[in-house]
Amino acid sequence: MKDIKPQYKEFFKTLGNETRINILLCLERDGECSVSRIVKALDVDQSTVSHNLKRLEKCSFVEVRPSGKERLYSLNKQTIKPLFTIIEKHSQKYCKNFCCK
Repeated sequence: MKDIKPQYKEFFKTLGNETRINILLCLERDGECSVSRIVKALDVDQSTVSHNLKRLEKCSFVEVRPSGKERLYSLNKQTIKPLFTIIEKHSQKYCKNFCCK
């Protein structure tokens, strides 16, 4: 069996964490957010959110914009936002009876 492409491994490893998925879903729902807003929305401690945002930023899942003393995070509009649309369509069509219970 062939080795998994390193970029695939890193991509799915990044998505394979519930906290990171929740952060991405929070950004999808609320748009651009600061760390403190994400912490409040998810009820997770600040260090956990910051750690996971670094991982998401490393793989360009999120975009970062400085605003005064804060950094504002949003979904990567070119790739991740459309990917979420595809995942939603796929889930509704093919996973209704299995993964969406």
